[in-house]
Amino acid sequence: MLTRLINYFLKGIVFLAPLAFTIYICVNIFRTIDGWLGIAIPGVGFAITVVLITLFGFLAQSFLTRSALNIVENLLNRLPFVRLLYSSTRDLLNAFVGEKRRFDKPVLVAPYAGGVARALGFVTQESLARLGLVDHVTVYVPHSYAVSGVLWIVPTSAVTPVDADSADVMAFIVSGGVTAPPGMIAHRTVQ
Repeated sequence: MLTRLINYFLKGIVFLAPLAFTIYICVNIFRTIDGWLGIAIPGVGFAITVVLITLFGFLAQSFLTRSALNIVENLLNRLPFVRLLYSSTRDLLNAFVGEKRRFDKPVLVAPYAGGVARALGFVTQESLARLGLVDHVTVYVPHSYAVSGVLWIVPTSAVTPVDADSADVMAFIVSGGVTAPPGMIAHRTVQ
């Protein structure tokens, strides 16, 4: 009887902990944004922020707005420390959601020549000829349970493309292998 109660308790934790954590993070995001805007009604500041960002994205498509944004971007790129922050943030966001997505080519990579270990990552540059590294690619390997990763420069022969959805592969990596991507099939050639 006690074992069954403990089992029910543990199953309850497994179900409720992720739900509670997600709700906690979302509520704190809403409160923070509402606080920035000074709005007392919960969630309204977040909704206004989403609408404004969407409106800005729409306006950014027009010629005049793009010209103004290019002027601002050129100014930011002239300031040494600001350039580093701005360009790194822009490139990271573009890698996930922009027009120049970089995490769309999941691969298995052999970190050590002749070794049996493999890591999952994403090809971010298919040619490093400008660096004098012909037949090499860059592979970004995210860390599990973290918002970080490592960039490897490896020979093309050390990379095996994986036929799976990039989001599923990212979820698999970030979860430490707990979330399995459906239908993950490794191929033998890089494209």
